[in-house]
Amino acid sequence: MNAGALVVGEALIDEVVQAGHVGRHPGGSPANVALGLSRLNLDTRLHTTIGDDDDGELIRKHLSGSGVLLTAESTTKAPTSKAVATLADDGSATYEFALSWDPCNLENIGAPKVIHTGSLGAFLDPGADITRDILRRGRSAGALITFDPNVRPSLVPDSDNSRKRFKALAFASHLTKLSDEDAEFLFPGKSLDYVLDLLMDGGLAVAGITRGHRGAYLASGENRVNIPPVKTAVADTVGAGDSFMAALVWALVFDGGGWDGQAVSGRRLEEIGGKAARAAAITVSRTGADLPALDELTRDQARV
Repeated sequence: MNAGALVVGEALIDEVVQAGHVGRHPGGSPANVALGLSRLNLDTRLHTTIGDDDDGELIRKHLSGSGVLLTAESTTKAPTSKAVATLADDGSATYEFALSWDPCNLENIGAPKVIHTGSLGAFLDPGADITRDILRRGRSAGALITFDPNVRPSLVPDSDNSRKRFKALAFASHLTKLSDEDAEFLFPGKSLDYVLDLLMDGGLAVAGITRGHRGAYLASGENRVNIPPVKTAVADTVGAGDSFMAALVWALVFDGGGWDGQAVSGRRLEEIGGKAARAAAITVSRTGADLPALDELTRDQARV
């Protein structure tokens, strides 16, 4: 598959238990990004690990319904990963995880324009080595590399080791986006300006930090821009960061004349950041990780 996107990382089932009711939804940050890219009319493949079980079938249907293609190697003998959140009456949650990241090797990566990874797929052993190998081969073949750490501290609690892996992947990428929570976990006590400067000094072409309801910062070369949030009624924030990431990749790499992997102007940062912020706003306006389709995003843009 040419000129599209290859996403590498986990797909799982999110279970939410509240007052005896169990809700089950496909999730996983890389899987959400793959779904978002496909809904933006990009040919998108996902290399992940899902079992030949009911949970795996739920994920397959969810992704294929939006046009995402799973690599043949994505189906494994292990059970599909699961994250269970039990909500108390006050809304607080306790979590249990039954997951792993042990993907098969992907011999033929094809010729994607961009390869994206993040979250557990980038940090969790033993599969993190396979993730890095795919990125290395893809970059050598000319693919643009994008990365969103989306750190899960309860699953990768070693901040020193996580920081080393983050830097290795970030500095091997053309675009890295992280959240302010990621930044605090990886670089406790450091300012967001410090983190952006570190990423720029490490050779990234574009870097970003999302800040929830406060918007986002984007950086490229000497340019720094503040992306204001788009006002909307919030249903929940599930998938907001993944929606921002997918739209950011689409806007930078595929929209507006494309991207050569080099630094961009402040005006270009404002353009792509505005589109990413609108995508995130659409997502938070509805329940769950329901990322926008291209016609929704462009229709919403026309109203601005």
